Amino acid sequence: MKLAKRMSSFAPSATMAIGALVNEKRNEGKDIIGFSAGEPDFDVPDFAKEAAIKAIREGKNKYTPVGGHDVLKDAIINHIKKETGISYTKKEVMVSLGGKHSLYNISQVLFEEGDEVIIFAPYWVSYPDQIKLAGGKPVIINCAGENGFNPDPDEITAKITEKTKGIILNSPSNPSGGVFTDAVVRKIADLVVKHNLVLISDEIYDKIVYDGVKPLAPITISEEVRKRTLLVNGFSKTFSMTGWRLGYTLGPQDIISAMVKIQGQSTSNPVTPMQFGAAEALCDFSFLSERVETFRERRDIMVKAMNLLDGVESVSPKGAFYLFPDFSKWIGKTVDGERIDNSLKLTELLIEKALIAPVPGSAFGMENHLRFSYAMDTERLKEGLVRLADFAKRMS
Repeated sequence: MKLAKRMSSFAPSATMAIGALVNEKRNEGKDIIGFSAGEPDFDVPDFAKEAAIKAIREGKNKYTPVGGHDVLKDAIINHIKKETGISYTKKEVMVSLGGKHSLYNISQVLFEEGDEVIIFAPYWVSYPDQIKLAGGKPVIINCAGENGFNPDPDEITAKITEKTKGIILNSPSNPSGGVFTDAVVRKIADLVVKHNLVLISDEIYDKIVYDGVKPLAPITISEEVRKRTLLVNGFSKTFSMTGWRLGYTLGPQDIISAMVKIQGQSTSNPVTPMQFGAAEALCDFSFLSERVETFRERRDIMVKAMNLLDGVESVSPKGAFYLFPDFSKWIGKTVDGERIDNSLKLTELLIEKALIAPVPGSAFGMENHLRFSYAMDTERLKEGLVRLADFAKRMS
């Protein structure tokens, strides 16, 4: 059977592929410490679980409107109003099966053949492939670690052409944990207005930040910016609801209506009882500060350990729960006679010989880096760092 041509235009998810390799090794009895997980190791808060269970018991198990139940929409609108001071109507918000689904819907309704979309590397693995699936072309701008993984504003200006349709902003970032400065976000917002572009602001990690940093939400800059911004968020990171599959988008009514239309012909509504649990979750963030402090402690442990390794350079991230160290000086070296050719080969050798599993930087558009998640048990994290240091001693 011949597959559609679109299947050759994009790659499988590298994070999923690494996870599959780790599971294979574990099935062989090997104790692999996985640094590849993009989900918190904490559980869903109990009060949110109970709200979902209550909804099930009360018979709230049928279809809801495609774009989400009003109970959850109202909770999202109230949350955004409280956080930003910006008001939305229910026609300007929709709920999907996770942030990834929200972003997919956006690409499908906005981008087509010939459109260019600016994204910043290192980028989340799905951005370029979702753009390609829609027929568009991702235009990559590299962000240096020494600048906190912030882009050069002049380069953004230079990349905009008559074909540019949108810009995707992810701050805090997966995979770098970088937070864009207010000045950079304002520059991007100015360009969006000047060139009549769409700004897709993926804010899924907005509550997981450190050192007093607070990411600037583009919608708060001006009404002109808000009218051109699609704010994407969800419940997977802040509330550990990765398996609940709930994300949401706020934006112009015409775009939201189009997204509802395409979702209606694909998945239809998100899981009903989970929506009631998520609505309850948005009423209480009191559990979060302790979790963020735990992440910060793990971050500091990992940054210190990385910077003790010869030839490794690591920026201390201001958000999310990832480290994205530069292993450029390890490329070309050998371990047990095997040459480290690139970040993928380094990852494979770390899995095989050190029994630790990061994700290669090539998956995120930046070669010679590795992504390490510290959303894991602290003692296992420390053991994994010991294994990494032992691996380093074996290189020549």
